[in-house]
Amino acid sequence: MAKLVTEIRRSQRAEGPAAVLAIGTATPPNVVYQADYPDYYFRITRSEHLAELKEKFKRMCDKSMIRKRHMYLTEEILRENPKMCAYMEASLDARQDIVVVEVPRLGKEAAVKAIKEWGQPKSKITHLVFCTTSGVDMPGADYQLTKLLGLRPSVNRFMMYQQGCFAGGTVLRLAKDLAENNRGARVLVVCSEITAVTFRGPSDSHLDSMVGQALFADGAGAIIVGADPDPATERPLFELVSASQTILPDSEGAIDGHLREVGLTFHLLKDVPGLISKNIEKSLTEAFKPLGISDWNSLFWIAHPGGPAILDQVEAKLALNEDKMKATREVLSEYGNMSSACVLFILDEMRRRSAEEGKATTGEGLEWGVLFGFGPGLTVETVVLHSVPISAAAATH
Repeated sequence: MAKLVTEIRRSQRAEGPAAVLAIGTATPPNVVYQADYPDYYFRITRSEHLAELKEKFKRMCDKSMIRKRHMYLTEEILRENPKMCAYMEASLDARQDIVVVEVPRLGKEAAVKAIKEWGQPKSKITHLVFCTTSGVDMPGADYQLTKLLGLRPSVNRFMMYQQGCFAGGTVLRLAKDLAENNRGARVLVVCSEITAVTFRGPSDSHLDSMVGQALFADGAGAIIVGADPDPATERPLFELVSASQTILPDSEGAIDGHLREVGLTFHLLKDVPGLISKNIEKSLTEAFKPLGISDWNSLFWIAHPGGPAILDQVEAKLALNEDKMKATREVLSEYGNMSSACVLFILDEMRRRSAEEGKATTGEGLEWGVLFGFGPGLTVETVVLHSVPISAAAATH
């Protein structure tokens, strides 16, 4: 009997590593340009009399390295919901009414693109992982997306609410385990974020909230993950080699979010970039020691762009070349901080740019790479990636 159990267990497992087989992204059509945002933000929140605070906010926006962001919240919606424009007024019902509908809807847009690139019938999707920090509901956004896409009722669903900015790494870690431990599994992963839960007016007593108003944006990313891809029909983009999570020492309270009657409040300590940069080499060493890699410039980099200060300090601490964070900074500039969805956008940007520039692999011509998620806790997700030769990827497409 023990032998039978062992044989069953072995037959359930995939042979090779999990791989990203397709990527899709989506954003709301409403675009806000960072250069214009301080004027708009203080006007729509009826805070124009706070001239000094507006100047502070303008400096935050100027330093953000963001050119534009996408937001579901339009001026019309905000005028209809004035309590959302206040600094602290009970407005959770109005926020929930928006995100419960729009988070799965935006997720569907990204998922449809990923499924189209994958090229297989959606009936082959065995697992769904849905992640959002935007609202909560029962049944969850995973259920709503299953209905919107017309997935099989028996799809195995995982719903992750309120994880924050590190969760783009978490979903990859979970998808890797699912794909490698369930032979033939094809996992649809969706991260969908809408800032309707966090938008609020300014306050000189809560400047960290204003940092969030200057950085956060809306977007959804979707990927298909599976092991042992069919060479005739599937095209791997990145292999997921290892994945781990850790809580940084002495970081309690560095990043917090609290769901209240006023929506999701955001709290950030000034030393977040310092905490991350001080501890990041330990995570890298633990992840890459088995591969004998200690030259961090030999890797391609996908780091959650929490803000420019985090990227600057990580670069300085590790003596990274200027071009290492190119894809990360491009996504920050064009989309802002979309929380968990960011790293999926960066994966997409990297593989596209690598192909356009004639690089040998999906990872900027390099073989090995790292994906980092940073968020509340202070939690760090570290994913080791192995790129795929672009010629081979193109040949199977």
